[in-house]
Amino acid sequence: MSDGPLIVQSDKTLLLDVDHILSDECRKAIASFAELEKSPEHIHTYRLTNLGLWNARASGLDAEAVIDTLLKYSRFAISHSLLIDIAETMSRYGRLRLESHPVHGLVLVSNDPAVLAEITRGKKIAPMLGLKLDEETIIVHPGQRGFLKQALLKLGWPAEDFAGYVDGEAHEISLIQNNWQIRRYQEMAAEGFWHGGSGVVVLPCGAGKTIVGAASMALAKATTLILVTNTVAARQWKEELIKRTNLNEDEIGEYSGSKKEIRPITIATYQVLTTKKKGFYAHLELFDAIDWGLIIYDEVHLLPAPIFRFTADIQSRRRLGLTATLVREDGLEGDVFSLIGPKRFDVPWKEIEAQGYIAPADCVEVRVTLTEEERMRYATAEQEDKYRIAATTKTKESVAIALAQKHSSDQVLIIGQYLEQLDSLGEALKVPVIKGSTPNSEREKLFNLYRQGEINCLVVSKVANFSIDLPEATIAIQVSGTFGSRQEEAQRLGRILRPKADGRSARFYSIVSRDTNDQDFAANRQRFLAEQGYAYQIIDADQIISK
Repeated sequence: MSDGPLIVQSDKTLLLDVDHILSDECRKAIASFAELEKSPEHIHTYRLTNLGLWNARASGLDAEAVIDTLLKYSRFAISHSLLIDIAETMSRYGRLRLESHPVHGLVLVSNDPAVLAEITRGKKIAPMLGLKLDEETIIVHPGQRGFLKQALLKLGWPAEDFAGYVDGEAHEISLIQNNWQIRRYQEMAAEGFWHGGSGVVVLPCGAGKTIVGAASMALAKATTLILVTNTVAARQWKEELIKRTNLNEDEIGEYSGSKKEIRPITIATYQVLTTKKKGFYAHLELFDAIDWGLIIYDEVHLLPAPIFRFTADIQSRRRLGLTATLVREDGLEGDVFSLIGPKRFDVPWKEIEAQGYIAPADCVEVRVTLTEEERMRYATAEQEDKYRIAATTKTKESVAIALAQKHSSDQVLIIGQYLEQLDSLGEALKVPVIKGSTPNSEREKLFNLYRQGEINCLVVSKVANFSIDLPEATIAIQVSGTFGSRQEEAQRLGRILRPKADGRSARFYSIVSRDTNDQDFAANRQRFLAEQGYAYQIIDADQIISK
């Protein structure tokens, strides 16, 4: 027995003593293979999952390293059966391999005949397979590469894909580093992806995921399809590529609701690709429009289901997913793993902060109390209406206004999801409101005025959650969100993490109604950031309004 900060339990939960002197060191060490489930004041609960262990294995961590970490920090002896289970779970990754055969094309290979025998009995898998060539090799029907990987993952046998990739149509792309320098971690991320062939790079918001994309394009030197969340993000990608590479404006096309340009480098929005016409996804043919050498999925944690289905058909194309968090609220992390690829590179947020590449940030939860009338309305409301009542209390508006006025010399973003609430705040503060109905031209104009400091406060809906570059934003005030979405919390903090010219810290306020499901959702939303080392200071609204 030692005095370590970690209690490792046989049910695969890890309890981290936050007050222990080694807690930060331990948290960083286990973050690459364990997922945070709960983060109250003193004890944080992590869980070992199969997918977490397989992602760790794919990114270069072996079972011995995971077990050594647990033994190093554990306060008590660890169950021997749990250590065996970790080793066996991680050993499952790569026991099945997809390879290219000179005669038969795609084959599934294993040096464990019993595993092959087991998976061929699966009702969903058998139709994807052809003749058995020998005890270790079986033919895979053409076009089933992605679907087979999905099915094998669900059976608990993730296949490692060595079947190779087509080069696609060549197109000269190189980085032009005249007045900037690629950071070492960005270079390592691109190299990690390229070495793996396909997969996901996880980096904090503001850490330069677009640069990783550009560096990967320079390695591929081929036509590239880039999928993004919205038109504003598409235009930011275009600006960055023109600034950072030898590409010119004519080589980069925008494929969105307003434009349908197909160029050697084409940037398309998820929205246009998932638009149906007469029951069909008319624009998915874009995937076949050019012999793409690389497909980049920006904000891969938001990838819509129809894109997953089409991605299963294009497994011979190199695929790069970029994200700040692998968390998906729809539980489809397994589809990202099997169809885009496993995690190839990640860096903890606090490590990037320590290097000065993202701004330090304080997180503050401001708790408000519903009025007596609101409490009664909340108590008697249907379950589906309770969160809206709690999230849109008038008390929140008073606090948000007070915070905006307190930080009137800073660049402030007020973020929420209920439009009436946002309109009311915009009117009270006499500042612009950006929401889904705001035309793209107006959005870009307002964002540019904000960047230039001519506007120092904006009220934004969830359209500003992703891929919006606002370097000088210092204060974020969250009044409402998408229930308990961890990914949204990470994205919203990310809006203010760009390093500030004067070195200032950022501050993220989350206004929460106590004794309601808003408080429960807030606890869940904060899990991912707690995993990254951000602690929420809890204060009462009276401390804001009375000042």
